[in-house]
Amino acid sequence: MTRSSLTTPPPDAEAPKPLLTEPTALGSHYSRCFGCGTDHPTGLHLNARTTDGSSVEAEFVVGEAHQGAPGLAHGGVLAAAMDEVIGMSIWLFQRPYVTGRLETDFRTPVPVGTTLHLRAWCTGISGRKAYLEAEGRIGGPDGPVAVSAAALFIEVRMDHFAKHGDVAAIAAEHHDFEVNP
Repeated sequence: MTRSSLTTPPPDAEAPKPLLTEPTALGSHYSRCFGCGTDHPTGLHLNARTTDGSSVEAEFVVGEAHQGAPGLAHGGVLAAAMDEVIGMSIWLFQRPYVTGRLETDFRTPVPVGTTLHLRAWCTGISGRKAYLEAEGRIGGPDGPVAVSAAALFIEVRMDHFAKHGDVAAIAAEHHDFEVNP
């Protein structure tokens, strides 16, 4: 993965402390989310889970609606899948974060009909900044890497979403945990 200093944790970054200890299905954070929403008609419909509390796994089947070149996944859709699985991995720490920077490397074309096996993990946290990585593999969880990503996520307060988003939707689809007490 080629990455910039902006997505590389500084020397003082701390390893994240997992809050979950049992294998857990994570579910959707918002039903109309393009990445994980069950009610988005052409979304990725990622169903993420964690087995160890520190990384997230999911699968994404590239459909007709996800094409760029004929018969191949659109690079922007693959970047969206990386962003979503990374966002799900930072959710493990049960604080709200947003994407600050996403760097994506495309290693091989991904044909329509392919199941992309996604995995993401946090490499360090420093203050409000979280540093994360992800990979998408073809043919199985141990198959060749087709796409990889590194990201910087920034912790925000929940009022960030109310100020810039849909307050009614946030209230309707809240989480069972308190954030930013």
